[in-house]
Amino acid sequence: MAAPLPIASADADPSFAELLAARPHLSLHALDGLLVEEVPLARIAAAVGTPSWVYSAGALRRRARALKAALAGAGLRASVHYAVKANGNLAVLRVLASEGLGADVVSEGELRLARAAGIPASAIVFSGVGKTERELRLALAEDIAQINIESAEEAAMLSALAASLGRVARVALRVNPDVDARTHAKITTGRSENKFGVGIDDAPALYARLAAMPGLRPVGIAMHIGSQITSGMAAYRAAYARMAELATVLIGRGLPVEHLDCGGGLGIPYRDEPAPAPEALAGAIAATLGPLGLPVMLEPGRWIAGPPGLLLSSVVLQKQGAGRRFLVLDAAMNDLVRPAMYEAWHGILPVSPADCAAALAPSDVVGPVCETGDTFARGRALPSLQPGALVALLDAGAYGAVMSSTYNMRPLAAEVLVDGSRFAVVRDRQGYEAMLAGQRLPDWLAEGAVP
Repeated sequence: MAAPLPIASADADPSFAELLAARPHLSLHALDGLLVEEVPLARIAAAVGTPSWVYSAGALRRRARALKAALAGAGLRASVHYAVKANGNLAVLRVLASEGLGADVVSEGELRLARAAGIPASAIVFSGVGKTERELRLALAEDIAQINIESAEEAAMLSALAASLGRVARVALRVNPDVDARTHAKITTGRSENKFGVGIDDAPALYARLAAMPGLRPVGIAMHIGSQITSGMAAYRAAYARMAELATVLIGRGLPVEHLDCGGGLGIPYRDEPAPAPEALAGAIAATLGPLGLPVMLEPGRWIAGPPGLLLSSVVLQKQGAGRRFLVLDAAMNDLVRPAMYEAWHGILPVSPADCAAALAPSDVVGPVCETGDTFARGRALPSLQPGALVALLDAGAYGAVMSSTYNMRPLAAEVLVDGSRFAVVRDRQGYEAMLAGQRLPDWLAEGAVP
């Protein structure tokens, strides 16, 4: 039974009802309050405490299936490799592995995590501009599907290493198309001044060199122009058109091109901004790369994991300042850093049905960390909330827990997976003993008391 919700005016932030309507894994029960799938968040808070990350397995599955269906519907032979950097929880990866998704990794740790989650090495792509020799050794030993080469220097290092080990690495050359994805400056990756890939004009010569280097087997071209792209398909079409031109040149020169790695970056609507559907991205790929008849690879992260996750937090206190009201939460910027780092907007919903129906007033939602930047929202329309009241910060499944820190000696929050009527802790809350366990005093300080 749903409780009534206030409706916002056209020029205001989305109302509680509008936020819920756009997120089908969430609902509001008249008695139990805010639910993820069939589980009340109040029940999770009582069992696990706050702050806690909560992920919907059902939403993860639906989004994985929707993306795969969009690619198939566009007539593409496509494989999807989830970007582990968006959310590296082992249970999240297992859910996605069960949907047939591979992994895009950027470190040894992510490679080991993907394998632990059951993702086969044959479905793993290794990206990143600074892979170490140790990481490349592991990738070679695992015989992963593809290593994305980002520079001539990296190619030389991998060639020497693979040859010394008697291995042959399947590699794709990541090219930088010099296309502005019109996203946040800190997460754009396809412009000429960015650190990623090689200039597209330099790619034909370097690709030919890869084909002649011992220990390397070039299999395609890779491209990724940025994250949280919501400005439409123009940037994608421009980048993929350049990729198609490059592939045509390489094939014309007799060089092997087995597939094209299109990267990721598809954005999500955190507020109520328009965001492209996966069908639009699939259509852009089909229109630009489809005529080549080559298989394509995608590496989504945020689009898969963002909406299924939220950060569950409790109100510590409500403080009336000079002309503004502050809601102080037990979650902070060390938990969810996106608002502080990117000026990001996240929807905030009260968990109690009574709070959802109460009168609203502007509030600054902040955490307890000793930084003014520890602010989740300014002037947000929210009810008066008493200490202990629960709130959910929405769309926090991507670049949330993975970017957490222990700043201010605050433990890492617990992570919870909901699946229908079931929930389980899938990462324990960090204890203070664990935080201190890795620290030690040098002998000259440990021998006696500090004067």
